[in-house]
Amino acid sequence: MANAASGMAVNDDCKLKFLELKAKRTYRFIIFKIDEKLKQVIVETVGEPALSYEDFTASLPANECRYAIYDFDFVTEENCQKSKIFFIAWSPDISRVRSKMLYASSKDRFKRELDGIQVELQATDPTEMGLDVIRGRAN
Repeated sequence: MANAASGMAVNDDCKLKFLELKAKRTYRFIIFKIDEKLKQVIVETVGEPALSYEDFTASLPANECRYAIYDFDFVTEENCQKSKIFFIAWSPDISRVRSKMLYASSKDRFKRELDGIQVELQATDPTEMGLDVIRGRAN
């Protein structure tokens, strides 16, 4: 079972949307899910650039695993406007064990397909990916 999971294909749309976020900043965030029937990672939700971090976290299911990309804008101490692309592996404690295993075993392969991730976070509950955590990891 684990071997099949690590061979999860990545839908081309995932790479396409990621490139649009990275190069054109078309989206604020992208949420990906593993479609077990299709045996591939697909795009579930995209967030418009105007959406906030709260909108992003509200888009993650409370009881299911997901991968997510978030484009975080911040101002440095030198007053420079910057942004960092976060990869978040969302794996809530209450999600199914099989689902957690599937997401954990497919993560590295999926991440390799998305060139340009700057920070990686693993979160099992909302506090582990709070805005303060994101800010702390961005600098």
